[in-house]
Amino acid sequence: MRKRKENVGEVMRKFRKSIKMTQEKLADSVGVSPKYIQYIETARRNPSLKTLYKIAKALKVRVKDLFS
Repeated sequence: MRKRKENVGEVMRKFRKSIKMTQEKLADSVGVSPKYIQYIETARRNPSLKTLYKIAKALKVRVKDLFS
């Protein structure tokens, strides 16, 4: 049985929590609403590449790290 691959939101949440950042702080850094961050993390929305770049920058990771 194959292991399920994590989606971008799940990986993003792990990085965010590892640096003890709230959804509100991340949203403020990226310029979006905290609700939008929540939607990305729960796979209800897919961010644009521009937003992904801003998220990666705020989390101090590379964009490709969000696709692990």
